[in-house]
Parts: sequence; C-alpha cells; structure tokens
Amino acid sequence: MTAKLIDGKAVAKHIREAELQPKVAELQKLGVTPGLAVLIVGKNPASKVYVGQKMKACKQVGLHSETHEFAEDVPQTAVLKRIEELNRNPNIHGIIVQLPLPPQFDMRLLLEAISPDKDVDGFHLYNVGGLVVEGAEEGSENVFPPCTPYGVQRLLEYTEVPIEGQNVVVVGASNIVGKPMALMLLRKNATVSICHVKTRDLAQFTILADILVVAAGVPNLIVSQMVKRGAVVIDVGINRLDDGRLVGDVDFDGVSKKAAYITPVPGGVGPMTVTMLIANTVHAAERQARRRAGLGALAEPAAEGA
Repeated sequence: MTAKLIDGKAVAKHIREAELQPKVAELQKLGVTPGLAVLIVGKNPASKVYVGQKMKACKQVGLHSETHEFAEDVPQTAVLKRIEELNRNPNIHGIIVQLPLPPQFDMRLLLEAISPDKDVDGFHLYNVGGLVVEGAEEGSENVFPPCTPYGVQRLLEYTEVPIEGQNVVVVGASNIVGKPMALMLLRKNATVSICHVKTRDLAQFTILADILVVAAGVPNLIVSQMVKRGAVVIDVGINRLDDGRLVGDVDFDGVSKKAAYITPVPGGVGPMTVTMLIANTVHAAERQARRRAGLGALAEPAAEGA
C-alpha cells in the first residue's frame, strides 16, 4: 500500500483560480480591491521570505498588498500607532503582524490591537472565541478561522476525506495550529484528541487515529509503527535539518507505505496557509463592502470540486 499524496500546491492553485479570483473580480466591479497590510519587525530572514510569499500570492489573485517594516528596536507604541492607522484605513481589509516578534514586544497586545474585522490571521481573542461559540466555517459572517487549520480543513474537504464521526488525533497544542485545529474539527463532528509534549506514550493515541494531524515541530516524530493502516496523515511541521533538507514531523518514507493519504513537506499544508490568508482577506473585503453599501450577499461564483 502506498499513500495518495494530498498536493497542497495544486489545491491552493485551484482555490485561488476557481474561488478567489472570481470573488475579487466581483468586488472590483463594486469599486473595491481587497487590501492586505503586513507588519514586520526586525530582520528575521525566514519572516522576510514568508512575507515575500504572501505579497506574491496577493498579486496573483489581484489583491492590493503593502508591507510595513520596522527596525528591531522600534518602540512598541510606534507599531501600535500604525495598526491603529490601518484599522481606520478603508482600503485595507486585512492586517497581520508577522511572527515571531523580537522578545521585548508584547505579542498579545499587538494582536489584540488589530480590529477583529481585519484580523485575517484569526489570532484575535474575538475570532479565537468564535471557534467555540460561533461558526468558523468559510463564509461565516462572524469570525475568521486561523489560516493553517483552515487550510488543513480545506485539504480534507477537497480530498473528500470524511470528517464527521472520525477519530482525529492532533499532535501539538499551540494557539496557532493545534488548539484551533481541534476546535474546527470538533465543529465538523469528529471525535478529537489533543496530544502534546506532556503526553505519555504518544503512540497509544496516534495508532487510533483515522485522521492524524501533526504540528509538533519535531523532525520525524511520527513513524510508521505509530500510524493505523489506512489513516489520513496531515503533516503541518516543517523543519530544516543540519544538511539543509526540509522535513516534516512525520517520517514520510515509512508512513507513506501505511497511510491512505499523506501530505508532503514541503508542498502540502504550507501553500494552503497563504491561500487561506488571502481567502480571509477577500471575505473581509466582501463583508465590509456589504456593510458600507447595505447590500445582501454578493453573488457566489461556482467553484468546481471545492
């Protein structure tokens, strides 16, 4: 048995072309171009690469995007002031602060300064709380789902992997991936277990998973003996080894011989994260356009296979 690859690049490309570009075209007919602002503090090389990828993706879909760069020693008040200005800017529909931040910054303070209506990363407490008490599915009028878990959910849906009633194990309990991922799949009526660094005998949980989502940040943590035959394995991890190779949290060679579906690293979840950021930004623009114009729901273009 050899697992089928879940090609995140191909799915992301389809979503951008079949769903997002038509929505952007409809908005532009109303005189609205979705706008994304990214704030980056310091000169973290990886952050610069990620921001560049986001800007490139925005251009491909037809979004306006702008980067606001700050020196590492900038006063926190200056960044907060810029966020306040962007909150008031009607041409900016989404705002994100690129993480990580330098250690002297209060990350939660900055994230909470972003208007919930423009928090397209889904990190504001309002949007996080919405995963519990409101709908976080695509098209929700209430909240923005965090981009990486949202991307995982869309990969599962696109691949027509059933979620309802399935045993799901999430390895990793971060605020960015693990916790929101568990909540989103719970909303889809899966039975969800969350494992983390303090979990004893990790394998006794992972071997029961119909769907295994791994976001622990540990290279090759999950090996074939820990995976049920026929499971769906989503590898969110991305780790650079000493020899320069990028690997996930899953031993791909071993697990792919046992799983039914598996995501590669790179080329699996990563492209979906950026695409869901754009999807949230487009949705923010639609929502704000409706509020300003007093319109009903904008026309939804057909999206084959989504």
